Amino acid sequence: QVQLVESGGGLVQAGGSLRLSCAASGRTLSGYSMGWFRQAPGKERKFVAAISWTGGRTAYVDSVKGRFTISRDNAKNTVYLQMDSLKPEDTAIYYCGASYSFADTIKYDYDDWGQGTQVTVSS
Repeated sequence: QVQLVESGGGLVQAGGSLRLSCAASGRTLSGYSMGWFRQAPGKERKFVAAISWTGGRTAYVDSVKGRFTISRDNAKNTVYLQMDSLKPEDTAIYYCGASYSFADTIKYDYDDWGQGTQVTVSS
């Protein structure tokens, strides 16, 4: 099991940027497929972005393509989500997830989750 801690959330105006970080402890992230999900008030948790364990493959939900970038630094055991051109509809709690992967592939379901970080975008 890997412990995950998200950070970097906050309040930003529409059009602004934030960079979320997901730091892992307990074991190295090498071999782990990682992803970001978000949950808006009163709604279910939804997929945002994912990255394979080498970083060679990424995937995004259509609504964030061209605005968000997922990346990782396995030496620092950290995954990032750079969010640009933020919109009020991006307001949510953002969670990162991890799941071990034998292949360098994208996964959409995860075994380990962080506690989340709040992102609020004002109009």
